Amino acid sequence: MKILTGFNGFIGKKFADKLGKDYIGIEQQNCFQLIDNLPIWHKVDEIIHMGAISSTTETDIGKITVYNTEFSIKLFKKAIELGIPVKYASSASVYGNLPGSMNPLNYYAISKLQVDYWVYDNIEKFKSIQGFRFFNVYGEGEEHKGNQRSPISKFVSEAKMTKKIKIFKNSEKMIRDFIYVDDVVDLVLNHKGGSGMYDLGTGHPYSFRDVAEIVCDKYDATIEEIDFPEHLQGKYQYYTCADMAWAEGYNFTNVEDYINRPEEPDMNLLQSAR
Repeated sequence: MKILTGFNGFIGKKFADKLGKDYIGIEQQNCFQLIDNLPIWHKVDEIIHMGAISSTTETDIGKITVYNTEFSIKLFKKAIELGIPVKYASSASVYGNLPGSMNPLNYYAISKLQVDYWVYDNIEKFKSIQGFRFFNVYGEGEEHKGNQRSPISKFVSEAKMTKKIKIFKNSEKMIRDFIYVDDVVDLVLNHKGGSGMYDLGTGHPYSFRDVAEIVCDKYDATIEEIDFPEHLQGKYQYYTCADMAWAEGYNFTNVEDYINRPEEPDMNLLQSAR
């Protein structure tokens, strides 16, 4: 039996689907209580920690500290106490605009780096712990995330609805490593390496303009450039690229194939046409 946090989130739901009935889900509202009171800890053979306040624009430092940092550390202390292996979601946001260095640009990224540092300081105490620094994860099921959706999801939605995609000026210089959510789940669950921190992207980044042009070709849309928002000044990553040497040979889903995949029919439209 596995513990899965964040099982109602975009990425967490994909883990839940893959695990079937072999997990106990922990939600934010009861997370601290369950660590202390879960009666079947002796049956838990792995902790998969995906839960977090994941908004990069969240400004409530106290809230982020409690749920992203304090809860993670308390959960990990329980794993050490009981000798339970851990796999958890860190973030490529810890790198900021200095790949290979630690330069978090927002409170979310700072909270992730705090946990990573704690893990490094205590890594020998764990039976096993693997932290995965997720790069830009995209895929089906992002709709509820609003402005926190991946650019791929936002661009596809805009192209379908308005035939126009809005991108920031100079988007050809905004480069990200996009990874399909199903690849994330597959790589995390099946990674047999030792304790440590692992980048989790594809190692083959695209600019935002690249993505917009692929979407435009698929949906016969046009691109509109807009000004870069002031509230993101100094808090925005301009380049990310994962070091994926540890997953050499893995067959990643690429952005072109995902965007150009056959789409599932809209069941609501089919039912209304009957």
